[in-house]
Amino acid sequence: MTDDLATWLVAGAQVLAAALIAGFWLTWFRQPHTEPWLPPGYVEHERVFVFPDSVLALVLVTSAVLLVLEEPLGRSLALVATGMLTFLGVIDLAYFARHGMFRREREGPLNLALVVGVLALAAILIWRYA
Repeated sequence: MTDDLATWLVAGAQVLAAALIAGFWLTWFRQPHTEPWLPPGYVEHERVFVFPDSVLALVLVTSAVLLVLEEPLGRSLALVATGMLTFLGVIDLAYFARHGMFRREREGPLNLALVVGVLALAAILIWRYA
């Protein structure tokens, strides 16, 4: 098991991100999403992301555990997670920008925090493990 503080911090960030992803979907499915400003097809568009987000959360947790255990596969999985985070972050950035969902009255601060957080974790993982 590693005694490297940076590894523990990165692994903690990965587990936190996985928990936030799970929490997002647990709450998202319990909400009606009837705001008049939501774009047409919003629910159907978002609903499909539960699958790749679930895989991402699993990859993040697995990578975190393997990094802490100093298993080389942890680094490789961190880079897989980097690609997944970047792809999802860019898709969210484009979708939110296209539909005006960065406006304050359209949950913009939360949407911006989501995109920045996802892309920041991707940057940290690539900086640390590439």
